[in-house]
Amino acid sequence: MKITQTHPDFEIIQWEAWRPKDQATLCFVLQNQQVLLIEKKRGLGKGKVNGPGGKFECGETAMDCAIRETREELGIIPLNLVERGLLRFQFTNGYSLVAHIFLAFDFEGVAVETEEAIPLWTDLDLIPYRKMWADDVLWLPHVLDGKTATGDFLFDDDHMLGLNLDILSP
Repeated sequence: MKITQTHPDFEIIQWEAWRPKDQATLCFVLQNQQVLLIEKKRGLGKGKVNGPGGKFECGETAMDCAIRETREELGIIPLNLVERGLLRFQFTNGYSLVAHIFLAFDFEGVAVETEEAIPLWTDLDLIPYRKMWADDVLWLPHVLDGKTATGDFLFDDDHMLGLNLDILSP
């Protein structure tokens, strides 16, 4: 499945030569028909709901980053991670990042509030997309359903201007 939304600024981006300023991860922990989300308390997306995640540290792999960020933000260690997406984000202010999307099918510990995030166990059919980034509703349901998402997005602050998204079945 392909989803597109054109915008003049999106069309002039040379995605084949595009390089992000930062690499980051998002990790969605699943258990008993629920997903563990967070309300971000600081940084990019402050006040929004999302999966735990953040920027790579020097020498980290995407999976190492997903595990570390989930531990730092929620106090748990995600286990049995599977990468399910690669999303590229360009912002009109010049910032850019690529996000590696992971699902975790198990974890160790108990999710707790930290300086960075408030944990939110959420039923899969009650995900609060209105409190999330505008792109999440387009790809997250498919990823949670076992598909893979790859896409390019253009944002002006938190307003999505354009996109090119592919959803692939396993």
